[in-house]
Amino acid sequence: MSHAYRRREVLDAVNMLIKRARDAHLPVVWVRHSDQDLVAGSEGWQIVAERAPTPGEAIVEKSYRDAFEGTDLEQVLSQLGVGRLIVTGAQTDMCVRSTLHGAIVRGYDATLVSDAHTTEDMTQTGAPPAEAVIRHTNLYWSKQKAPGRLGGVMECEDVDFALCGS
Repeated sequence: MSHAYRRREVLDAVNMLIKRARDAHLPVVWVRHSDQDLVAGSEGWQIVAERAPTPGEAIVEKSYRDAFEGTDLEQVLSQLGVGRLIVTGAQTDMCVRSTLHGAIVRGYDATLVSDAHTTEDMTQTGAPPAEAVIRHTNLYWSKQKAPGRLGGVMECEDVDFALCGS
């Protein structure tokens, strides 16, 4: 995602959230995608150099857009006692959206951090500009809910990890 929209700002926001979660002794779970276009072990597959999991933090390997499909993410979250997800990352219009839906369908509350997800410019394929994709996803997810589960959107600075404890 070296050409992602607002890459530096998004990485800074994600870094702040990771630090705050760790300081609150809450689990940080990493998700790494691979497929025919993003080969496992390649440079693009690596977790961005500006971030690094600490020993003991789970890394879930996935090959579908939804991080729950074909992975052990549910087992990892269950072992950690997690019921509410704070979602960040890339690619907004693919993996982020799919994982948000996967979470709420499986019974998790799922909050999207509005300034901590990004995508690449894919206008050449007919997609809207990255800024519009992000804005629309934030709008779309802001009112998401299902019986007994809530979606929602908040800015990085408003994420209250005190509400995320087990």
